[in-house]
Amino acid sequence: MLSGVMLLWFLLTALSAIFVAWDIQSTPESPVLKAGFVLLTCYTGPLGAFLYILGCREPLPGLHERYVAIRWRQALGSTMHCVAGDGLGILAGAVISAWIHIPRPGELILEYVLGFAFGWTIFQALFMRDMAGGSYSRALRSTFLPELLSMNFLMAGMTPVMTLAMKVTPGSHNPLGPAFWFVMSMALLTGFVVAYPMNWWLVANHLKHGMMTVRKQNQTDHHQLAHARGMDHHAAMPDSGSTLNTPKSSDDHESSKHTASLPSARVQRAMSLLSFFVFGLGIGIVWIFGGFSG
Repeated sequence: MLSGVMLLWFLLTALSAIFVAWDIQSTPESPVLKAGFVLLTCYTGPLGAFLYILGCREPLPGLHERYVAIRWRQALGSTMHCVAGDGLGILAGAVISAWIHIPRPGELILEYVLGFAFGWTIFQALFMRDMAGGSYSRALRSTFLPELLSMNFLMAGMTPVMTLAMKVTPGSHNPLGPAFWFVMSMALLTGFVVAYPMNWWLVANHLKHGMMTVRKQNQTDHHQLAHARGMDHHAAMPDSGSTLNTPKSSDDHESSKHTASLPSARVQRAMSLLSFFVFGLGIGIVWIFGGFSG
């Protein structure tokens, strides 16, 4: 029964990943977020493709800016970016731990360290450094706390699922077998759901970005002209969302971030404690159900 479910899941995941990788090429989104959606679909199968269609795919030409400006879609993009980057490090830690037979507590530590390091230093700071004025060191400083909070919630959801599922699923400790990847896929899917509320808060408080719109210059000119012709009688109407027609300059982003209302240091500390508390709850569930034994 389980083998049939896994076979169906992997088939649907392969079809979903192929669709997203092909279709997203025409979506006016940041290249980093495009890659992130492909990775997310590889992790979460048809759900990832569903989230791409519902949350990022341009419904009609010229509407992407307004379509992704809605808060829940912005939070979706932020969560996807987190899971895509952190997930690579977590999967690497899981594979390494399985091959060298690290005890479960040590495996969790390795997965956390690699997941955080990859997500923070590469997917956040390196790939998005242009949004911090092109400075990698500045990007590292500005993305550390958001990455930490999001990572803790992601691991809070993943840890019970991957630990307890591997304990009861035959063959799930072998990275060369399908059961291992099925369990990790379910864990990443759960982690995505748990991390979403924190990413909502991070986006709402201007600590993380969400979806963006990046168009080629000729596409931008075409859509702006069409919009101007169709909206002459609404010339005084303000824009409905804070997204990008073209890649926003780093100076514009820095000035907008500095003028935005950021949470106080006290609030940021409180949210940090909350994230570690939630992560601790995940570890506590594993301990209560005997996930660290055997």
